[in-house]
Amino acid sequence: MTASLESHDGDGTVANEQGSRTGLQRKMETRHLMMISLGGVIGTGLFLSSGYTIHQAGPIGTILAYAIGALNVYMVMLCLGELATAMPQTGSFHVYAGRFIGPGTGFTVAIIYFLAWMGALGSEFTASGLIMQKWFPNSPAWAWSALFIVLIFTLNALSVRSFAEAEFWFAGIKVVAIIAFIAIGALAIVGILPIAGYSHAPGLTNLVKDGVFPNGFAPVFSTMSTVAFAFSGTELLGVTAGETKDPAENIPKAIHTTFWRLAIFFIGSIVVMSALIPWQKAGVDKSPFVLVFEAIGLPFAGDLMNFVVLTAILSAANSGLYASTRMLWSLSNEHMIPKVFSRTTRSGVPLIALCTAMAGGLMALLSSVTAASAIYLALVSSAGIAIVIVWVVLAVCEIRFRLELKRSGRDAGELAFRTPCWPVVPILALVLSGGTLVLSAVYESMRSSLVTMAVIIAICYAVHWARVLWRRRSAREA
Repeated sequence: MTASLESHDGDGTVANEQGSRTGLQRKMETRHLMMISLGGVIGTGLFLSSGYTIHQAGPIGTILAYAIGALNVYMVMLCLGELATAMPQTGSFHVYAGRFIGPGTGFTVAIIYFLAWMGALGSEFTASGLIMQKWFPNSPAWAWSALFIVLIFTLNALSVRSFAEAEFWFAGIKVVAIIAFIAIGALAIVGILPIAGYSHAPGLTNLVKDGVFPNGFAPVFSTMSTVAFAFSGTELLGVTAGETKDPAENIPKAIHTTFWRLAIFFIGSIVVMSALIPWQKAGVDKSPFVLVFEAIGLPFAGDLMNFVVLTAILSAANSGLYASTRMLWSLSNEHMIPKVFSRTTRSGVPLIALCTAMAGGLMALLSSVTAASAIYLALVSSAGIAIVIVWVVLAVCEIRFRLELKRSGRDAGELAFRTPCWPVVPILALVLSGGTLVLSAVYESMRSSLVTMAVIIAICYAVHWARVLWRRRSAREA
């Protein structure tokens, strides 16, 4: 693909050599936004990581963890909805953080969010290699990862419209599959469909067969960062604001519909998995969805579900590459990193930012050569912590936004979309998100990921202040 790069003006658009203005383009429609918000979430977090969570926390513990996570993410989305409709900007998180908390926090939030999606890209491409090995056991996982890296890169490089269309169909396939999974699983639970290992309807006995919390109550909290990763992607609505048609109308609509669909899809799927699969057999080596269909004995169900899982993985990777690319573009557009990252092609794609973000896909190749499952779980944990930090920042920004609005003499009734029950919703979102980070520090299994993230944050602040001091010194010398 040949593409010309163009430089941005201060208002966020770009001007090419002939003087015509291009840049990021508002090409996403309502149907795209709906599926992007679903597609960014429904990926390996549900299809693979849910098995790990069930194994650790038990059935009831997993349902509880996902219910708390769903409530938390909905409140964060409400906060984001108010900010994004009032100030629709691409890469909105760090712009809000820079304005309502401080430039250093804005820079740091953008970097850790970018790194989170780079890590997610690595986990998605790793998972794609693991899935393909189910069909081709003698093939190297890295080769499949490389193939899918090329595919996802191409979709994002063509135009924002091609990304959105691909995500619409990727997400559509897995939404249909999840609905079918819940429906077929429900028939097996009540005994209409037979399932291996049972001479009668299994019902919901597996949920409490070994006690309500077979491993104790603590794992419910220790798995919260994994659950946070499972719900990460909802905040993509804020990233897309700058490329969405009529964001004031479409973003609030997407927030409400997305939440209820996600709650039904995630919790409904977890109930079906837990009812039909003993919690001890759940893990990351095989999708719980595949285990259920194989137990029911549907012909070719395992292969079909593996295809759906693969589609979901590619969908999440597609969204992840888009999000990390736009975060780099926004950093450059705000003059926080070199302006080369905000240059776009004639079709409005920040190509250099895209190539940089795609480097995260190389993590898949590394994990395929070494220990894919172990690295996959490590990537999940780190990405989950980064996303929760973003949620904390969003809740703080929403509170400070309202306070600033009040100080300016304006009324919240003027807003196109308001966070309900203010300030209860943002405060509760802040408490739940912050509590998840505290719990990550308590449990040894998560501590290393949290320490790593703390080091990254410290480096980001150091880099920011070094840049500020250098600019001040240069200004004095000039």
